[in-house]
Amino acid sequence: MADRKNKRAKPRRRNGLIDILNGVLSLFVIAMLLVGGLFFFGLNRFYSAGDIPQDTTFLVEPGSSLGLTAERLETQGLIDNRMIFQAAGMALKKQGKLKAGEFKIAAHSSMADILTELTEGVPVLYGVTVPEGFTSWQVIERINGDSHLIGEISNMPPEGSILPNTYSYIPGDTRQSVLDKMQAAQKKALDEIWAGRDPDLPIKTPEELVTLASVVEKETGVATERPQVAAVFVNRLKRGMRLQSDPTIIYGITKGQSTLGRGLKKSEIEAKTPYNTYQIDGLPAGPIANPGIESLRAAANPAKTKDLYFVAAGATPSDGHLFAENYADHRKNVAKWRAIEKQMAIDAQADTEAAKDAIEAEQAQETGDTTTTAQ
Repeated sequence: MADRKNKRAKPRRRNGLIDILNGVLSLFVIAMLLVGGLFFFGLNRFYSAGDIPQDTTFLVEPGSSLGLTAERLETQGLIDNRMIFQAAGMALKKQGKLKAGEFKIAAHSSMADILTELTEGVPVLYGVTVPEGFTSWQVIERINGDSHLIGEISNMPPEGSILPNTYSYIPGDTRQSVLDKMQAAQKKALDEIWAGRDPDLPIKTPEELVTLASVVEKETGVATERPQVAAVFVNRLKRGMRLQSDPTIIYGITKGQSTLGRGLKKSEIEAKTPYNTYQIDGLPAGPIANPGIESLRAAANPAKTKDLYFVAAGATPSDGHLFAENYADHRKNVAKWRAIEKQMAIDAQADTEAAKDAIEAEQAQETGDTTTTAQ
């Protein structure tokens, strides 16, 4: 009996394999709990509102990876954990879908909001505006001065090859790509306008049309006048008369790289250059600016008039011009313009004297000289 009791009291030996399995299971459960906890922690952080205090923007440079973008977002304080952002992006298969450009990031955006914006949003567009009548040199100066563009222009574009307009781009675009858009737009517009030109035009090629349109562009800033100004030059070409356009002389002097800033000299009017239409027959050697689409249309389909002359109608460009069919009427219009010029000179002199008087009066008051009449 004692022996059997002793045998029952003796503990049984545990199976070592079961112990190992239990240990592994415990570690697995702990690991799962940790992974699950981290997953839900990351998920919560990814979708929770961020700490961005106000609307801002973020630039995704061309070719940026998800990792580099996450790093830059964290550096700029737009997200607080780049690892969560990158892991979520990979899980959602967004790593190859980042768009280049500048994007608006709303205040308190979550990391999920930001990732959606950078992969599905519309980039903020910037623009370069080319005013009508800008020369190619002025256009390149403007493009080069835009700090949101990169790279260099390979070659100076030919005069007249750019269509004035506003061209949108994404920060990081190359300057050459923007110029290419401008030239492609000009070619498209010119092809359409040339196809619909007046068949009676004394113009042989699209290039000559651009040249004529550029002269029209520089002669008037009044949109409604362009067809009438174009008619004067077309009528002159048909009669074999010289164009006698001051802007053509100026371009021959400046080559479009500056403004003249003064009146033309007698020697400049008399100088025979490829651009001086007082001295040469027909059109100048080439365009003298980049004409706008309305000037191109006016040159292609000028007004049906018999006008051969025009002269300024007032003191400002917006006053337009007075037109005449013959020289006698033109001289009358010129006389009106001379009277306006004379009055402008008188007014300018009066303004100068008034300014001088005001300065003298102020200085007298400052020095205590309050006498008003000579002694």
